[in-house]
Amino acid sequence: MALWSGRFSENVDELTQRFGASLPVDKQLYAQDIAGSCAHAAMLANQGIIPQADAQAIQTALKAIESEIEAGTFAFDINDEDIHMAIESELIKRIGQAGARLHTGRSRNDQVVTDMRLFTKERIVDLMKANTALREALLTCAHEHFDTIMPGYTHLQHAQPVLFSHHMLAYVWMFTRDFTRLKHAYCAADASPLGAAALAGTTYPLDRTQTAAALGFNQVIPNSLDAVSDRDFLLDLLYACSVSSIHLSRLCEEIILWSSTEFGFITLSDKFSTGSSIMPQKKNPDFAELIRGKTGRVVGDLVALFMTLKSLPLAYNKDLQEDKEGAIDAAYTLEECYLCMQGMISTMSVHAQAMHDQVSKGYLAATDVADYLVKRNLAFRQAHEVVGHLVKLCETRGCTLDELTLEDFQRESPLFEADIVESLDLAAITRARVTYGGTGHDAVRIQEDEARSVLHKDYEFVASLATQAQHNKK
Repeated sequence: MALWSGRFSENVDELTQRFGASLPVDKQLYAQDIAGSCAHAAMLANQGIIPQADAQAIQTALKAIESEIEAGTFAFDINDEDIHMAIESELIKRIGQAGARLHTGRSRNDQVVTDMRLFTKERIVDLMKANTALREALLTCAHEHFDTIMPGYTHLQHAQPVLFSHHMLAYVWMFTRDFTRLKHAYCAADASPLGAAALAGTTYPLDRTQTAAALGFNQVIPNSLDAVSDRDFLLDLLYACSVSSIHLSRLCEEIILWSSTEFGFITLSDKFSTGSSIMPQKKNPDFAELIRGKTGRVVGDLVALFMTLKSLPLAYNKDLQEDKEGAIDAAYTLEECYLCMQGMISTMSVHAQAMHDQVSKGYLAATDVADYLVKRNLAFRQAHEVVGHLVKLCETRGCTLDELTLEDFQRESPLFEADIVESLDLAAITRARVTYGGTGHDAVRIQEDEARSVLHKDYEFVASLATQAQHNKK
């Protein structure tokens, strides 16, 4: 019979037992569950609710159970519906009545969400580490290929020349924003629900502040109803994971395009490529494709939790059992995607000549030719039309703008002079983008320094969380 079976005359059906069990998923929370139970037992003893000897016996037995789970020698009972029951029932078997006192003033409702908040905080720290490592790889790649010029695209059509380093830094800033979202999710999870009991608090003189401090929570959730039913922190985690997965998918799409024969901008390392079972010449960007594909999975986890929470009345409902699997899956999936992308970026070869060859196509200097006229007091809309005529002339002749003669330019506008040739130099065009955030060399150096400075601060933040976590475990 289950630990809650006092008012029941028979066991649940075998099918419903299996259907209602969450142990296959939440047994991953064993460490958090034991940490919460140890803190709860210590608080109960300090408050005089249970004897100190019982609390010490509980903590000793729980640590032994934790060691066995970690060693793979702990035998989970198929009849235990969740990790809480599995650990508590084994605890009672080992130390008897002392173990039975552990659940005083506590419900599985506040226990499970405490576990998930602890787990979420730990997983976010791991995600932050992986995020910063990826940004480091992108920054290194940008720095090593700082002067390489590539076509900038809009609508996947050649638009204007940009520095490859500028392009890489765009992704650094995307993942920097993702780090900020992860920080927000961490702060949202950093509040203790323990002591809220089932929904209304308890008549025992619990010290919720003590357990919150022991578990490393920054604050105590002030409303017991909200404490057991709130899963906003998981939505925050899943949203952060989803946005970052979408950013990864964008980078993956470009890696896939760039590694194709048509582009030839990069070559992926053999370690991050696969071959074909039938075509011996193939080198496929499978892992970039897989990361791109996993985006749907992570976003699906977010949507699933949205639907689980929709219209739920206060306080706890069994629906909330569905909060764990998607959140756990999304966090582990994103971490692996980060690590895989870091490896791809760190080991890929960048082909500057192939990029340069493409920059000479597609009339990428057209905007600068228009700017040349504007600087000679022609209205931009008129300059736009003049250059449009020149591009059309090039298409007719099958040539590029730099192959036109000075006479060709002057037939369209007398404002063109011999120095128009300088406006067609792609390196000069790129360097001239001096505005803050632009692709000019000086502007990109400033941007690189700023990105590096923010990354350093984020490294320090993660290190502080790791130090705090180590302190809490002592």
